[in-house]
Amino acid sequence: MPENHPVLVVGAGPVGLTAAAILLGRGVDVRVIDRATAPSEFSKALLVWPRTLEVLRRLGGGRHITEHGQDVADFRYWSDGRPVCRIPFGAATRPKIIIQPDVEAMLHAALADRGGKPEWQTTLTGLSQDDDGVTATLREPDGVARTHRFSHVIGADGAGSTVRGLLGLEFEGATYPQTFVLGDTAIDGTAEPDSVHYYLSPRGVLVLVPLPNGRHRVFTAAPGDLTSDDVRLELLQELVDDRGPGGLRLHDLSWSAAFRIHARHVERPRDGRVFLAGDAAHIHSPAGGQGLNTGVTDAHNLAWKLAAVWHGDLPAEVLDSYEPERSAVARSVVRQAETQTRAWLLKKPWQVAARDLAAGAAARIGVFDRHYVPWLTGTRHEYPPGLTVAPRSRGPRRPVRHGALIPNVAVSTDGEIWRPIRDVLPDDRYTLLVTVPDGVEPRPGPAFFGLLRAYPRLISGWARAGTLLKPAGDRPGGTPGGRIAVTLIRPDHYVAVHETDPALPAITRHLAALTRPGKEKP
Repeated sequence: MPENHPVLVVGAGPVGLTAAAILLGRGVDVRVIDRATAPSEFSKALLVWPRTLEVLRRLGGGRHITEHGQDVADFRYWSDGRPVCRIPFGAATRPKIIIQPDVEAMLHAALADRGGKPEWQTTLTGLSQDDDGVTATLREPDGVARTHRFSHVIGADGAGSTVRGLLGLEFEGATYPQTFVLGDTAIDGTAEPDSVHYYLSPRGVLVLVPLPNGRHRVFTAAPGDLTSDDVRLELLQELVDDRGPGGLRLHDLSWSAAFRIHARHVERPRDGRVFLAGDAAHIHSPAGGQGLNTGVTDAHNLAWKLAAVWHGDLPAEVLDSYEPERSAVARSVVRQAETQTRAWLLKKPWQVAARDLAAGAAARIGVFDRHYVPWLTGTRHEYPPGLTVAPRSRGPRRPVRHGALIPNVAVSTDGEIWRPIRDVLPDDRYTLLVTVPDGVEPRPGPAFFGLLRAYPRLISGWARAGTLLKPAGDRPGGTPGGRIAVTLIRPDHYVAVHETDPALPAITRHLAALTRPGKEKP
Protein backbone atom coordinates (compact mmCIF):
# COMPACT_ATOMS: atom_id res chain seq x y z
CA MET A 1 0.00 0.00 0.00
CA PRO A 2 1.74 3.19 -1.14
CA GLU A 3 -0.02 5.54 1.26
CA ASN A 4 -0.62 4.90 4.96
CA HIS A 5 -2.43 8.18 5.50
CA PRO A 6 -6.24 8.40 5.32
CA VAL A 7 -8.24 10.33 2.78
CA LEU A 8 -9.88 13.50 4.13
CA VAL A 9 -13.42 14.23 2.95
CA VAL A 10 -14.53 17.78 3.72
CA GLY A 11 -18.32 18.01 3.82
CA ALA A 12 -20.85 15.50 5.18
CA GLY A 13 -23.60 16.14 2.66
CA PRO A 14 -24.69 13.65 -0.04
CA VAL A 15 -21.50 14.11 -2.09
CA GLY A 16 -19.02 13.68 0.75
CA LEU A 17 -20.96 10.80 2.29
CA THR A 18 -21.07 8.98 -1.05
CA ALA A 19 -17.33 9.33 -1.55
CA ALA A 20 -16.56 8.26 2.01
CA ALA A 21 -18.87 5.23 1.93
CA ILE A 22 -17.39 3.97 -1.35
CA LEU A 23 -13.82 4.48 -0.13
CA LEU A 24 -14.46 2.77 3.20
CA GLY A 25 -16.18 -0.09 1.41
CA ARG A 26 -12.96 -0.59 -0.55
CA GLY A 27 -10.75 -0.64 2.53
CA VAL A 28 -9.49 2.95 2.37
CA ASP A 29 -9.00 4.83 5.65
CA VAL A 30 -11.23 7.93 5.60
CA ARG A 31 -12.02 10.89 7.83
CA VAL A 32 -15.17 12.90 7.11
CA ILE A 33 -15.46 16.36 8.64
CA ASP A 34 -18.13 19.04 8.59
CA ARG A 35 -18.32 22.44 10.23
CA ALA A 36 -22.03 21.97 11.05
CA THR A 37 -23.20 20.58 14.37
CA ALA A 38 -25.46 17.93 12.82
CA PRO A 39 -27.08 16.93 9.51
CA SER A 40 -29.36 19.55 7.98
CA GLU A 41 -33.09 19.11 8.55
CA PHE A 42 -34.08 21.11 5.45
CA SER A 43 -35.40 19.27 2.42
CA LYS A 44 -33.20 21.16 -0.11
CA ALA A 45 -32.62 18.83 -3.10
CA LEU A 46 -35.53 16.58 -4.07
CA LEU A 47 -35.21 14.82 -7.40
CA VAL A 48 -33.12 11.64 -7.66
CA TRP A 49 -32.61 10.31 -11.18
CA PRO A 50 -32.09 6.63 -12.19
CA ARG A 51 -28.29 6.69 -12.43
CA THR A 52 -28.02 8.14 -8.93
CA LEU A 53 -30.53 5.59 -7.67
CA GLU A 54 -28.22 2.87 -9.02
CA VAL A 55 -25.32 4.31 -7.03
CA LEU A 56 -27.39 4.57 -3.85
CA ARG A 57 -28.72 1.04 -4.19
CA ARG A 58 -25.16 -0.22 -4.58
CA LEU A 59 -24.42 1.36 -1.21
CA GLY A 60 -27.27 -0.60 0.38
CA GLY A 61 -30.02 2.01 0.02
CA GLY A 62 -32.59 -0.10 -1.83
CA ARG A 63 -35.02 -0.51 1.03
CA HIS A 64 -34.62 3.12 2.06
CA ILE A 65 -35.41 4.26 -1.49
CA THR A 66 -38.56 2.13 -1.52
CA GLU A 67 -39.71 3.45 1.84
CA HIS A 68 -38.90 7.14 1.35
CA GLY A 69 -39.07 7.68 -2.40
CA GLN A 70 -42.03 8.77 -4.48
CA ASP A 71 -42.22 8.07 -8.21
CA VAL A 72 -42.65 10.96 -10.63
CA ALA A 73 -45.02 10.08 -13.48
CA ASP A 74 -44.39 13.15 -15.62
CA PHE A 75 -43.44 16.79 -16.01
CA ARG A 76 -46.32 19.02 -17.15
CA TYR A 77 -45.75 22.43 -18.69
CA TRP A 78 -48.33 25.22 -18.82
CA SER A 79 -48.20 28.67 -20.40
CA ASP A 80 -50.56 31.30 -19.00
CA GLY A 81 -52.92 28.55 -17.92
CA ARG A 82 -52.84 26.63 -21.22
CA PRO A 83 -51.27 23.14 -21.40
CA VAL A 84 -48.16 23.16 -23.58
CA CYS A 85 -46.71 19.66 -23.24
CA ARG A 86 -46.38 16.63 -21.03
CA ILE A 87 -43.10 14.73 -20.59
CA PRO A 88 -43.89 11.22 -19.28
CA PHE A 89 -41.42 8.84 -17.67
CA GLY A 90 -41.21 5.08 -18.13
CA ALA A 91 -39.92 2.41 -15.80
CA ALA A 92 -36.30 2.95 -16.88
CA THR A 93 -36.37 6.76 -16.88
CA ARG A 94 -38.59 7.58 -13.91
CA PRO A 95 -36.99 9.70 -11.16
CA LYS A 96 -37.96 9.54 -7.52
CA ILE A 97 -38.59 12.39 -5.14
CA ILE A 98 -36.56 11.80 -1.99
CA ILE A 99 -35.95 14.78 0.25
CA GLN A 100 -32.30 15.45 1.00
CA PRO A 101 -32.46 14.53 4.73
CA ASP A 102 -33.69 11.07 3.70
CA VAL A 103 -30.91 10.71 1.12
CA GLU A 104 -28.39 11.72 3.76
CA ALA A 105 -29.89 9.32 6.33
CA MET A 106 -29.45 6.53 3.79
CA LEU A 107 -25.81 7.50 3.25
CA HIS A 108 -25.12 7.88 6.98
CA ALA A 109 -26.33 4.30 7.38
CA ALA A 110 -24.06 3.16 4.55
CA LEU A 111 -21.11 4.96 6.16
CA ALA A 112 -21.87 3.43 9.58
CA ASP A 113 -22.15 -0.06 8.06
CA ARG A 114 -18.60 0.41 6.79
CA GLY A 115 -17.29 1.61 10.13
CA GLY A 116 -17.32 5.37 9.55
CA LYS A 117 -19.05 8.45 10.91
CA PRO A 118 -18.77 12.20 10.31
CA GLU A 119 -16.81 14.42 12.67
CA TRP A 120 -19.13 17.38 13.27
CA GLN A 121 -18.03 20.86 14.38
CA THR A 122 -14.69 20.29 12.66
CA THR A 123 -13.45 22.98 10.28
CA LEU A 124 -10.65 22.93 7.74
CA THR A 125 -8.50 26.04 8.22
CA GLY A 126 -5.25 25.27 6.39
CA LEU A 127 -4.06 23.16 3.49
CA SER A 128 -0.67 22.42 1.92
CA GLN A 129 0.56 19.54 -0.18
CA ASP A 130 3.71 17.91 -1.46
CA ASP A 131 4.57 14.88 -3.56
CA ASP A 132 3.80 12.45 -0.75
CA GLY A 133 0.59 13.80 0.74
CA VAL A 134 -1.47 16.68 2.10
CA THR A 135 -1.09 18.51 5.40
CA ALA A 136 -4.37 19.88 6.72
CA THR A 137 -5.08 22.01 9.76
CA LEU A 138 -8.41 21.21 11.41
CA ARG A 139 -10.16 23.20 14.12
CA GLU A 140 -11.76 20.43 16.13
CA PRO A 141 -14.83 20.51 18.43
CA ASP A 142 -12.76 21.55 21.43
CA GLY A 143 -11.71 24.69 19.52
CA VAL A 144 -8.09 23.61 19.18
CA ALA A 145 -6.44 23.65 15.72
CA ARG A 146 -4.43 20.50 15.00
CA THR A 147 -2.39 19.46 11.98
CA HIS A 148 -2.94 16.09 10.34
CA ARG A 149 -1.48 14.24 7.39
CA PHE A 150 -3.64 12.81 4.57
CA SER A 151 -2.99 11.01 1.30
CA HIS A 152 -5.64 13.02 -0.61
CA VAL A 153 -8.43 15.51 0.11
CA ILE A 154 -11.93 15.63 -1.39
CA GLY A 155 -13.65 18.99 -1.12
CA ALA A 156 -17.38 18.27 -1.01
CA ASP A 157 -18.18 21.33 1.05
CA GLY A 158 -20.69 23.11 -1.14
CA ALA A 159 -20.89 26.32 -3.13
CA GLY A 160 -18.97 28.30 -0.50
CA SER A 161 -16.23 25.66 -0.45
CA THR A 162 -13.40 26.28 2.01
CA VAL A 163 -11.26 23.78 0.10
CA ARG A 164 -11.71 25.73 -3.14
CA GLY A 165 -10.89 28.96 -1.36
CA LEU A 166 -7.72 27.55 0.20
CA LEU A 167 -6.62 26.36 -3.23
CA GLY A 168 -7.22 29.83 -4.64
CA LEU A 169 -9.31 28.51 -7.54
CA GLU A 170 -11.69 30.79 -9.42
CA PHE A 171 -15.42 29.99 -9.45
CA GLU A 172 -16.26 31.29 -12.89
CA GLY A 173 -19.73 32.15 -14.15
CA ALA A 174 -22.63 34.48 -13.45
CA THR A 175 -25.60 35.07 -11.17
CA TYR A 176 -29.14 35.62 -12.45
CA PRO A 177 -30.55 39.00 -11.43
CA GLN A 178 -33.91 37.41 -10.57
CA THR A 179 -34.70 36.41 -6.98
CA PHE A 180 -36.42 33.07 -6.41
CA VAL A 181 -38.27 31.75 -3.40
CA LEU A 182 -39.35 28.32 -2.28
CA GLY A 183 -41.46 26.84 0.44
CA ASP A 184 -42.54 23.38 1.57
CA THR A 185 -46.24 23.48 2.36
CA ALA A 186 -49.47 21.54 2.42
CA ILE A 187 -51.80 22.31 -0.51
CA ASP A 188 -55.53 21.81 -0.73
CA GLY A 189 -56.76 21.65 -4.32
CA THR A 190 -56.20 19.67 -7.48
CA ALA A 191 -52.39 19.34 -7.72
CA GLU A 192 -51.66 15.75 -8.83
CA PRO A 193 -49.58 13.79 -6.33
CA ASP A 194 -47.20 12.27 -8.91
CA SER A 195 -46.72 15.10 -11.42
CA VAL A 196 -44.31 18.03 -11.37
CA HIS A 197 -46.06 21.12 -12.77
CA TYR A 198 -44.31 24.05 -14.45
CA TYR A 199 -46.57 27.09 -14.78
CA LEU A 200 -44.96 29.68 -17.05
CA SER A 201 -46.26 33.20 -17.57
CA PRO A 202 -44.90 36.73 -18.11
CA ARG A 203 -45.53 37.26 -14.40
CA GLY A 204 -42.98 34.57 -13.51
CA VAL A 205 -42.40 30.84 -13.33
CA LEU A 206 -44.12 28.66 -10.71
CA VAL A 207 -43.09 25.05 -10.09
CA LEU A 208 -45.08 22.67 -7.90
CA VAL A 209 -43.29 19.48 -6.84
CA PRO A 210 -45.11 16.77 -4.84
CA LEU A 211 -43.29 15.52 -1.75
CA PRO A 212 -43.42 11.96 -0.36
CA ASN A 213 -45.26 13.13 2.76
CA GLY A 214 -48.21 14.50 0.79
CA ARG A 215 -46.97 18.09 0.87
CA HIS A 216 -45.56 20.16 -2.01
CA ARG A 217 -42.47 22.19 -2.79
CA VAL A 218 -43.44 25.61 -4.19
CA PHE A 219 -40.70 27.26 -6.26
CA THR A 220 -41.26 30.59 -7.99
CA ALA A 221 -39.68 33.83 -9.14
CA ALA A 222 -40.13 36.63 -6.64
CA PRO A 223 -40.31 40.40 -6.83
CA GLY A 224 -37.47 42.57 -5.51
CA ASP A 225 -34.58 41.63 -3.27
CA LEU A 226 -36.40 39.44 -0.80
CA THR A 227 -34.58 37.66 1.99
CA SER A 228 -35.48 34.30 3.48
CA ASP A 229 -37.12 36.08 6.41
CA ASP A 230 -39.55 37.72 3.97
CA VAL A 231 -40.86 34.43 2.60
CA ARG A 232 -44.08 33.82 4.46
CA LEU A 233 -47.14 31.75 3.71
CA GLU A 234 -49.12 34.82 2.64
CA LEU A 235 -46.52 35.75 0.02
CA LEU A 236 -46.40 32.23 -1.40
CA GLN A 237 -50.21 32.08 -1.53
CA GLU A 238 -50.29 35.36 -3.44
CA LEU A 239 -47.73 34.13 -5.96
CA VAL A 240 -49.50 30.80 -6.44
CA ASP A 241 -52.82 32.57 -6.99
CA ASP A 242 -51.21 34.87 -9.54
CA ARG A 243 -49.33 32.22 -11.52
CA GLY A 244 -50.89 28.84 -10.77
CA PRO A 245 -54.02 27.04 -11.99
CA GLY A 246 -56.28 28.63 -9.37
CA GLY A 247 -58.16 26.95 -6.56
CA LEU A 248 -55.09 25.97 -4.55
CA ARG A 249 -54.92 26.82 -0.84
CA LEU A 250 -51.59 26.69 0.95
CA HIS A 251 -51.22 26.02 4.67
CA ASP A 252 -48.75 24.70 7.22
CA LEU A 253 -45.52 26.14 5.79
CA SER A 254 -42.61 24.08 7.19
CA TRP A 255 -39.59 25.60 5.43
CA SER A 256 -38.94 28.54 3.14
CA ALA A 257 -36.02 30.38 1.59
CA ALA A 258 -35.11 33.12 -0.88
CA PHE A 259 -32.07 32.84 -3.13
CA ARG A 260 -30.41 33.76 -6.40
CA ILE A 261 -29.56 31.22 -9.09
CA HIS A 262 -25.92 30.89 -10.11
CA ALA A 263 -24.31 29.23 -13.11
CA ARG A 264 -20.69 28.68 -12.13
CA HIS A 265 -17.95 26.09 -12.39
CA VAL A 266 -14.46 25.92 -10.98
CA GLU A 267 -11.54 26.53 -13.35
CA ARG A 268 -10.34 22.99 -12.62
CA PRO A 269 -11.72 20.42 -10.14
CA ARG A 270 -8.31 19.06 -9.19
CA ASP A 271 -5.14 20.56 -7.77
CA GLY A 272 -2.52 17.88 -7.15
CA ARG A 273 -3.83 15.60 -4.43
CA VAL A 274 -6.91 17.73 -3.75
CA PHE A 275 -10.21 17.26 -5.60
CA LEU A 276 -13.47 19.20 -5.72
CA ALA A 277 -16.85 17.52 -6.22
CA GLY A 278 -20.50 18.56 -6.30
CA ASP A 279 -21.41 22.19 -5.59
CA ALA A 280 -17.83 22.93 -4.63
CA ALA A 281 -16.95 22.40 -8.30
CA HIS A 282 -20.11 23.51 -10.13
CA ILE A 283 -23.47 25.10 -9.33
CA HIS A 284 -26.40 25.80 -11.60
CA SER A 285 -30.14 26.37 -11.81
CA PRO A 286 -32.38 23.73 -10.20
CA ALA A 287 -34.05 23.27 -13.61
CA GLY A 288 -34.00 19.56 -14.36
CA GLY A 289 -33.14 18.65 -10.77
CA GLN A 290 -29.53 17.68 -11.57
CA GLY A 291 -27.63 19.20 -8.63
CA LEU A 292 -27.51 16.38 -6.09
CA ASN A 293 -27.29 13.82 -8.89
CA THR A 294 -24.26 15.39 -10.53
CA GLY A 295 -22.49 15.65 -7.18
CA VAL A 296 -23.15 12.05 -6.19
CA THR A 297 -21.90 10.78 -9.55
CA ASP A 298 -18.83 13.04 -9.24
CA ALA A 299 -18.06 11.24 -5.99
CA HIS A 300 -18.75 7.86 -7.54
CA ASN A 301 -16.37 8.55 -10.44
CA LEU A 302 -13.59 9.76 -8.17
CA ALA A 303 -13.87 7.25 -5.34
CA TRP A 304 -13.25 4.04 -7.27
CA LYS A 305 -10.17 5.55 -8.92
CA LEU A 306 -8.83 6.91 -5.65
CA ALA A 307 -9.33 3.54 -3.95
CA ALA A 308 -7.45 1.74 -6.73
CA VAL A 309 -4.57 4.22 -6.49
CA TRP A 310 -4.52 4.17 -2.69
CA HIS A 311 -4.16 0.37 -2.70
CA GLY A 312 -1.54 0.44 -5.46
CA ASP A 313 -3.71 -1.46 -7.95
CA LEU A 314 -3.52 1.43 -10.44
CA PRO A 315 -0.92 4.21 -10.85
CA ALA A 316 -1.61 7.78 -9.73
CA GLU A 317 -1.99 8.90 -13.36
CA VAL A 318 -5.45 7.30 -13.34
CA LEU A 319 -6.64 10.23 -11.22
CA ASP A 320 -5.92 12.55 -14.16
CA SER A 321 -9.10 11.22 -15.80
CA TYR A 322 -11.37 12.72 -13.13
CA GLU A 323 -11.14 16.26 -14.49
CA PRO A 324 -11.92 15.65 -18.19
CA GLU A 325 -14.64 13.13 -17.43
CA ARG A 326 -16.57 15.04 -14.80
CA SER A 327 -15.91 18.53 -16.17
CA ALA A 328 -17.58 17.47 -19.42
CA VAL A 329 -20.65 16.34 -17.47
CA ALA A 330 -20.71 19.51 -15.37
CA ARG A 331 -20.54 21.74 -18.44
CA SER A 332 -23.40 19.83 -20.00
CA VAL A 333 -25.55 20.11 -16.87
CA VAL A 334 -24.85 23.83 -16.42
CA ARG A 335 -25.65 24.47 -20.09
CA GLN A 336 -28.93 22.53 -20.05
CA ALA A 337 -30.08 24.10 -16.77
CA GLU A 338 -29.26 27.58 -18.05
CA THR A 339 -31.17 26.99 -21.30
CA GLN A 340 -34.25 25.82 -19.44
CA THR A 341 -34.09 28.66 -16.91
CA ARG A 342 -33.88 31.27 -19.65
CA ALA A 343 -36.88 29.64 -21.33
CA TRP A 344 -38.80 29.94 -18.05
CA LEU A 345 -38.11 33.66 -17.82
CA LEU A 346 -39.20 34.71 -21.34
CA LYS A 347 -41.74 37.54 -21.35
CA LYS A 348 -42.02 39.00 -24.85
CA PRO A 349 -45.11 37.60 -26.62
CA TRP A 350 -43.23 36.40 -29.69
CA GLN A 351 -40.61 34.65 -27.54
CA VAL A 352 -43.29 32.96 -25.45
CA ALA A 353 -45.18 31.84 -28.57
CA ALA A 354 -42.02 30.43 -30.14
CA ARG A 355 -41.07 28.59 -26.93
CA ASP A 356 -44.53 27.06 -26.53
CA LEU A 357 -44.72 26.03 -30.17
CA ALA A 358 -41.28 24.41 -30.06
CA ALA A 359 -41.97 22.57 -26.79
CA GLY A 360 -45.32 21.26 -28.01
CA ALA A 361 -43.82 20.06 -31.29
CA ALA A 362 -40.88 18.41 -29.53
CA ALA A 363 -43.27 16.48 -27.30
CA ARG A 364 -45.46 15.36 -30.20
CA ILE A 365 -42.63 14.01 -32.35
CA GLY A 366 -40.81 12.34 -29.45
CA VAL A 367 -37.75 14.58 -29.16
CA PHE A 368 -38.06 14.70 -25.37
CA ASP A 369 -38.52 10.94 -25.15
CA ARG A 370 -35.52 10.13 -27.35
CA HIS A 371 -33.05 12.76 -26.20
CA TYR A 372 -33.95 14.98 -23.24
CA VAL A 373 -35.39 12.38 -20.86
CA PRO A 374 -32.51 9.87 -21.32
CA TRP A 375 -30.08 12.74 -20.71
CA LEU A 376 -31.91 13.69 -17.51
CA THR A 377 -31.59 10.15 -16.17
CA GLY A 378 -27.80 10.48 -16.03
CA THR A 379 -27.31 7.27 -18.01
CA ARG A 380 -26.41 8.89 -21.36
CA HIS A 381 -23.24 10.75 -20.41
CA GLU A 382 -20.20 9.54 -22.37
CA TYR A 383 -16.68 10.05 -21.08
CA PRO A 384 -13.95 11.17 -23.50
CA PRO A 385 -11.06 8.91 -24.54
CA GLY A 386 -8.08 8.90 -22.22
CA LEU A 387 -6.20 6.62 -19.87
CA THR A 388 -9.40 4.94 -18.60
CA VAL A 389 -11.38 4.98 -21.88
CA ALA A 390 -9.97 3.63 -25.14
CA PRO A 391 -10.33 5.67 -28.35
CA ARG A 392 -13.63 5.09 -30.10
CA SER A 393 -13.64 3.09 -33.30
CA ARG A 394 -14.88 4.74 -36.44
CA GLY A 395 -18.02 3.68 -38.25
CA PRO A 396 -21.73 3.43 -37.38
CA ARG A 397 -22.89 3.93 -33.81
CA ARG A 398 -22.72 0.66 -31.92
CA PRO A 399 -24.80 -0.59 -28.98
CA VAL A 400 -21.67 -0.63 -26.82
CA ARG A 401 -19.63 2.57 -26.96
CA HIS A 402 -16.32 3.32 -25.30
CA GLY A 403 -16.90 5.80 -22.46
CA ALA A 404 -20.62 5.00 -22.10
CA LEU A 405 -22.41 2.94 -19.48
CA ILE A 406 -22.81 -0.70 -20.40
CA PRO A 407 -26.44 -1.05 -21.64
CA ASN A 408 -28.55 -2.25 -18.73
CA VAL A 409 -29.96 -5.39 -20.33
CA ALA A 410 -31.20 -8.33 -18.26
CA VAL A 411 -28.71 -11.12 -17.67
CA SER A 412 -28.66 -14.42 -15.85
CA THR A 413 -25.73 -15.85 -13.93
CA ASP A 414 -27.47 -19.09 -12.92
CA GLY A 415 -29.83 -19.72 -15.83
CA GLU A 416 -32.92 -18.69 -13.89
CA ILE A 417 -32.78 -15.30 -12.14
CA TRP A 418 -32.65 -12.37 -14.58
CA ARG A 419 -31.43 -9.01 -13.36
CA PRO A 420 -30.21 -5.76 -14.94
CA ILE A 421 -26.56 -6.20 -15.78
CA ARG A 422 -25.44 -3.12 -13.82
CA ASP A 423 -26.94 -4.74 -10.72
CA VAL A 424 -24.89 -7.89 -11.31
CA LEU A 425 -21.48 -6.57 -12.31
CA PRO A 426 -18.90 -6.13 -9.53
CA ASP A 427 -18.10 -2.55 -8.60
CA ASP A 428 -14.73 -2.96 -6.92
CA ARG A 429 -12.71 -4.19 -9.93
CA TYR A 430 -12.74 -4.20 -13.69
CA THR A 431 -14.78 -6.89 -15.43
CA LEU A 432 -14.13 -8.80 -18.64
CA LEU A 433 -17.63 -9.44 -19.94
CA VAL A 434 -18.11 -12.10 -22.60
CA THR A 435 -21.17 -11.83 -24.83
CA VAL A 436 -22.13 -14.72 -27.10
CA PRO A 437 -24.64 -14.88 -29.94
CA ASP A 438 -27.51 -17.36 -29.72
CA GLY A 439 -26.45 -20.92 -30.33
CA VAL A 440 -22.74 -20.28 -29.81
CA GLU A 441 -20.86 -22.09 -27.08
CA PRO A 442 -19.48 -19.50 -24.59
CA ARG A 443 -15.82 -20.42 -24.92
CA PRO A 444 -13.56 -17.35 -24.95
CA GLY A 445 -10.09 -17.82 -26.39
CA PRO A 446 -6.76 -18.06 -24.59
CA ALA A 447 -6.26 -14.28 -24.72
CA PHE A 448 -9.21 -13.86 -22.34
CA PHE A 449 -7.78 -16.18 -19.70
CA GLY A 450 -4.32 -14.76 -20.26
CA LEU A 451 -5.54 -11.32 -19.25
CA LEU A 452 -7.22 -12.70 -16.14
CA ARG A 453 -3.94 -14.30 -15.11
CA ALA A 454 -1.94 -11.19 -15.95
CA TYR A 455 -4.09 -8.82 -13.89
CA PRO A 456 -5.39 -10.85 -10.92
CA ARG A 457 -5.92 -7.83 -8.64
CA LEU A 458 -7.45 -5.59 -11.27
CA ILE A 459 -10.03 -7.79 -13.01
CA SER A 460 -13.02 -9.19 -11.13
CA GLY A 461 -12.72 -12.54 -9.38
CA TRP A 462 -15.93 -14.03 -10.69
CA ALA A 463 -14.78 -13.37 -14.24
CA ARG A 464 -11.53 -15.21 -13.39
CA ALA A 465 -13.65 -18.09 -12.16
CA GLY A 466 -15.20 -18.31 -15.58
CA THR A 467 -18.69 -16.93 -15.01
CA LEU A 468 -19.99 -15.90 -18.43
CA LEU A 469 -23.21 -13.94 -18.77
CA LYS A 470 -25.82 -14.71 -21.39
CA PRO A 471 -28.06 -11.67 -21.88
CA ALA A 472 -31.75 -11.83 -22.68
CA GLY A 473 -33.12 -9.95 -25.66
CA ASP A 474 -30.87 -7.19 -26.98
CA ARG A 475 -27.29 -8.06 -26.21
CA PRO A 476 -24.99 -5.58 -24.45
CA GLY A 477 -22.22 -6.42 -26.91
CA GLY A 478 -22.44 -6.48 -30.67
CA THR A 479 -21.55 -9.90 -32.09
CA PRO A 480 -21.28 -9.33 -35.85
CA GLY A 481 -20.80 -12.49 -37.87
CA GLY A 482 -21.67 -14.65 -34.87
CA ARG A 483 -18.43 -13.83 -33.08
CA ILE A 484 -17.96 -13.67 -29.34
CA ALA A 485 -17.56 -10.08 -28.07
CA VAL A 486 -15.48 -9.14 -25.02
CA THR A 487 -15.97 -5.89 -23.13
CA LEU A 488 -13.65 -4.47 -20.49
CA ILE A 489 -15.91 -2.67 -18.01
CA ARG A 490 -14.70 -0.25 -15.35
CA PRO A 491 -15.77 -0.58 -11.69
CA ASP A 492 -18.31 2.23 -12.28
CA HIS A 493 -19.74 0.17 -15.19
CA TYR A 494 -18.55 2.46 -17.95
CA VAL A 495 -17.08 0.73 -20.98
CA ALA A 496 -13.30 0.99 -21.25
CA VAL A 497 -12.88 -1.17 -24.37
CA HIS A 498 -15.15 -3.37 -26.51
CA GLU A 499 -13.93 -5.68 -29.26
CA THR A 500 -14.66 -8.88 -31.18
CA ASP A 501 -11.13 -9.88 -32.20
CA PRO A 502 -10.49 -13.14 -30.26
CA ALA A 503 -6.87 -12.11 -29.70
CA LEU A 504 -8.13 -9.06 -27.75
CA PRO A 505 -5.42 -6.66 -28.96
CA ALA A 506 -7.32 -3.48 -28.02
CA ILE A 507 -8.03 -4.65 -24.48
CA THR A 508 -4.44 -5.86 -24.08
CA ARG A 509 -3.04 -2.48 -25.17
CA HIS A 510 -5.48 -0.59 -22.96
CA LEU A 511 -4.62 -2.57 -19.82
CA ALA A 512 -0.90 -2.17 -20.48
CA ALA A 513 -1.27 1.61 -20.85
CA LEU A 514 -3.57 1.79 -17.81
CA THR A 515 -1.17 -0.02 -15.50
CA ARG A 516 2.07 1.33 -16.99
CA PRO A 517 1.20 4.78 -18.34
CA GLY A 518 3.81 6.31 -20.61
CA LYS A 519 5.32 2.97 -21.55
CA GLU A 520 2.47 1.79 -23.74
CA LYS A 521 0.08 3.69 -25.97
CA PRO A 522 -3.58 2.68 -26.04
